[in-house]
Amino acid sequence: MTVLIDVPRWPAHDILWSHLVSDSTLDELHAFAARMGLPRRSFDRDHYDVPDYRYAELVAAGAEPVTMRQLVERLRASGLRVTQRERRAL
Repeated sequence: MTVLIDVPRWPAHDILWSHLVSDSTLDELHAFAARMGLPRRSFDRDHYDVPDYRYAELVAAGAEPVTMRQLVERLRASGLRVTQRERRAL
């Protein structure tokens, strides 16, 4: 069980954002996010959006830094990935 984080590279609201995911369960992801004080509103179906200024803190707390590609591959392999098509249907 691992919580993963990609490098901040997604721009929005004048900030770069990372994605925080679990490669095993959403319960693990929510527990880690709660311990780190991430607001539940930053959860988007299969990941938390995390501002760049929190990246180092989350890595120091145990989130494994990975590339965007690795994050997607491991999220997909876990069965937790929500595709764009599924997002539009919700």
